[in-house]
Amino acid sequence: MDILNWQTLTAADQQTALLRSPLIGDANLEQSVSAIIEAVVNEGDQALRRFNNQFDNVNINQLKLSVDEVALACAAVPTELKQAIAQAKANINAFHRAQVATQIDVETQPGVRCELRTEPIEKVGLYIPGGTAPLISTVLMLALPAKIAGCAQRVLVSPPPINDAIIYAANECGITDIYQVGGAQAIAALAFGTESVPQVDKIFGPGNRFVTEAKRAVSQDSRATVSIDMPAGPSEVLVIADANANAEFVAADLLSQAEHGPDSQVMLVTDSSTLADKVNQALQQQLLQLSRMEVAKTALDSSRTIIVADMEEAATVSNLYGPEHLIIQTAQPRDILPQIRAAGSVFLGAYTPESVGDYASGTNHVLPTYGYSKTVSSLSLADFSRRFTVQELTPTGLASLADAVMTLAAAEQLDAHKNAVTLRMASLNTATKEA
Repeated sequence: MDILNWQTLTAADQQTALLRSPLIGDANLEQSVSAIIEAVVNEGDQALRRFNNQFDNVNINQLKLSVDEVALACAAVPTELKQAIAQAKANINAFHRAQVATQIDVETQPGVRCELRTEPIEKVGLYIPGGTAPLISTVLMLALPAKIAGCAQRVLVSPPPINDAIIYAANECGITDIYQVGGAQAIAALAFGTESVPQVDKIFGPGNRFVTEAKRAVSQDSRATVSIDMPAGPSEVLVIADANANAEFVAADLLSQAEHGPDSQVMLVTDSSTLADKVNQALQQQLLQLSRMEVAKTALDSSRTIIVADMEEAATVSNLYGPEHLIIQTAQPRDILPQIRAAGSVFLGAYTPESVGDYASGTNHVLPTYGYSKTVSSLSLADFSRRFTVQELTPTGLASLADAVMTLAAAEQLDAHKNAVTLRMASLNTATKEA
């Protein structure tokens, strides 16, 4: 990776150093995705079958997997993989069950009762990337929270042919509706519905730039009422490492994200030029061992190392970048943690590789990318729920608030607002006199 010295860069060069992969900025992307969405809206299942053939080279008549197909796929999964899925499932389940919201019921003043209630989103669509890297773990990360939250309808889509282990994990998490369709067309189907695929209220899941653009487009389409979890696109990681960090570990962590796709990006921020050189050497050695070497190599072309003065400046650079994954491999990683303001998920210490969060530690691996971690949170149980408030006033409670409400309404020149209180107070006064 190219090595840059942060302090010798101009402000403009510093900004350039933190830019994402140029592969993301495809000028024709929006137009291409828009055409796919319109085809699905107008042609339904016919368009989905055509795109399955065009993009995945698969001809499928029945988009939804049958009970027999699910059973056959589950039986084909090796016992060792089933055991790994079970362990990951247990940890993810434990962490997300701990997030179940407590209902809030407060009397803000005598006679004025306010509540915050949480209810599950009724229909959710779960997008699971497939292709050359089927993300089995993403099934657990989406399906388990949806089940714990109590979402009534949980629809899963994934590019065909769907990996047996994806089907097994979905079945283990209580998913009964599995559809063989991927890409932007799958997002369109979830947003608008087709003859086979039901329309949902919210779409979850990471994907490539076509999926990310499709999620953005349908969430802003006035014809649909669907929302999305977050901008979750190509993977990225930033590693903060000091001079004593293990270069082999750092290189392995960088490559674990670079191998996701050619538009992934990895960054190293360190106060040691010596470590930077050692990491580059380790990257070249480890690259040769990867089955996805060419993919990772392409991602490294748009990645870089930044040399900083100290760990405080490292935290500053990281916050400006806002990484999806942040690994802090330093002597005292928790000393840096309070300075971190923007990261999707943080991994502390030499023995906390990003891989554990991807699979089995229990945290969710669906995270904001492109720097959205500055304002968008990692996926949690709350994302599968909606919150609404309730208020209930007694006559005494209304009387105690009446003057304040009427005064504020008058100041805003909203006469009807004021009148809604005035009429009730008049009624209460009449009732009191008659009593």
